[in-house]
Amino acid sequence: MAGQTFKGAPSDTRQIQQWDRQHLWHPFTQHKLWNQSDPLVIVAGQGDMLVDADDRKYIDGVASIWCNVHGHNHPHINQAIADQLGRIAHCTLLGLTTPNAVELARRLVELTPDGLAKVFFSDDGSTAVEVACKMAFAYWHHRSQPQRRAFVAVHEAYHGDTIGAVSVGGIEIFHKLFRPLLFETHRAPAPYCYRCPLGRRPDECDLACADKLGELLARHRGQIAAVVVEPLIQCAAGMIVHPKGYLHRVRRLCDEHDVLLIADEVATGFGRTGTMFACEQEDAIPDLMCLSKGLTGGYLPLAATLTTDRIYNAFLGDMDEQKTFYHGHTYTGNALGCAAALANIELFEREQTLAQLPAKIDCMRRHLAKIAEHDNVGDVRQCGLVAGIELVADGASRKLFAYGQQVGAKVCMHARRYGVIIRPLADVIVLFPPLSISMEHLERLMSVTTRCIDEVLADLPAGRADGYEG
Repeated sequence: MAGQTFKGAPSDTRQIQQWDRQHLWHPFTQHKLWNQSDPLVIVAGQGDMLVDADDRKYIDGVASIWCNVHGHNHPHINQAIADQLGRIAHCTLLGLTTPNAVELARRLVELTPDGLAKVFFSDDGSTAVEVACKMAFAYWHHRSQPQRRAFVAVHEAYHGDTIGAVSVGGIEIFHKLFRPLLFETHRAPAPYCYRCPLGRRPDECDLACADKLGELLARHRGQIAAVVVEPLIQCAAGMIVHPKGYLHRVRRLCDEHDVLLIADEVATGFGRTGTMFACEQEDAIPDLMCLSKGLTGGYLPLAATLTTDRIYNAFLGDMDEQKTFYHGHTYTGNALGCAAALANIELFEREQTLAQLPAKIDCMRRHLAKIAEHDNVGDVRQCGLVAGIELVADGASRKLFAYGQQVGAKVCMHARRYGVIIRPLADVIVLFPPLSISMEHLERLMSVTTRCIDEVLADLPAGRADGYEG
C-alpha cells in the first residue's frame, strides 16, 4: 500500500524530512525542537491504520486529530468523491446552487435536533463558530437590540483559531497573546470536576459552575448575544467531561435570560460521544449548532452552521433594510466536500456505526479503569469513544509535572515504538480513534497506552517529579 503512494529510497525520505524543516510551518509546533528531529513521514492509510515511508503501520489513535470516522481510504467515500470530480469540483453558491449542497443541507436538518432548519456552509470548525457568532450578533441588531453584543463562554474553552473563535476561547497558553485583538466575552467557570475552580466536590456541588453562569447572565441581562459551549466535552482543554445535567442547565439558563445558545459540535458531532450529536443526550437543542471535522468523515475541509427559522427570519427584508447576512467563503458548499459528507452520512446508516459503539465504549472503559490505578494518573475521563488520561507528579496532591518535562509528549512518542500514534494535550493523554476502529486494534491501542505510561513514568529519574500546584 505504501509503495503505491511513495516509491522512494531512504534517501528520498531524508529529502522530504529536510524540505519539511526548510519550508513547512506546522500547527501548534515549537520548531526549535521540531527541527532537531526527523519527522515521521506518513504516505498512506487504510482503515484505522496509517503507513509511513518505510512501510511501518500505526494505529491512528487520534483519528487524524478528531475527524476520521469510518477509516482511511474507505471505498464508498472515495467513490463518491471520484464521481463528483467527474462532474465538477467546485461551483460558487453566490447566485447559484448545486444539487449536493442542497441535499446535504436537507440531510443535516433531518439528522440534527428538531428546530434547526437552515444550514450555512463554510470551511472548518473555526469558520463555523465565526458564522454562528456573527449570526447571533446580527440577529439582535435586526431585533432592535443592538446593546446585545457580548458573549459568554466557559474558561478553558476552545472554539478554533480565527479571531472570533479565539474571542470566545479561553485556553491561556493559546490565546493570551491575542487578547488585544478580541471582542468582549464574559467567562463562566469550567465544569472541571477533577480541578474544580470553585473548590467544590462533584457529589455535593449541585452544578455550582452552572449557577455561576446564571449569575453572569443575570448581571449582564439584556447585554448578552449568546452563550457558546462545547457540549459534554471540552476537548482541547484536556478532554474535560462535563458533569451530568450541566448542558441541560445551560440551555435552561439561556431560556430564562432570553439568550441564544451556540453549541460547538465540531469535535463532538457525528457519533463521537455515543449519539449522533452530543446535545441529544441532555435534550439541549441549541439555537445555533457548529459542525465540521467528522462532517466529511475526515476526508475534506467542510463546515456547517445550523440555525432556527426564528434566527433566519430576522435576516429577511427589503434590500434597503440591509439585513442581508454579509458573510461568505470562496469554497462555501464545495461540491467535493458535500459529496464526501453525503457518503459519510450514508455509511452511518449502511454500517450501523452507532450500533457498533457500545461494545467499543465498554472496552475503552475497562482499560481506563486499570490505567486509573497508576500512581501518576490523577484522573481518567471518558465520554463515548473519547478519553483523556491526566498524568500528575503526585496523585494525592494532584500536583502537575513541570511543563518543561513534557511527560505527556514522551508517553506519546514512546507509543510509536509499538505502532500507535497518539497525541497529548499538555500531560493529558488523548485517545480519540476512528469510530470504525476494530475491537482488536482498540484493545491494542489501550494496551499500548497502558504500557507506555508504565514505562515512561518508571524511567523518569528519581527526584524528577518536578511538579507545581495545579
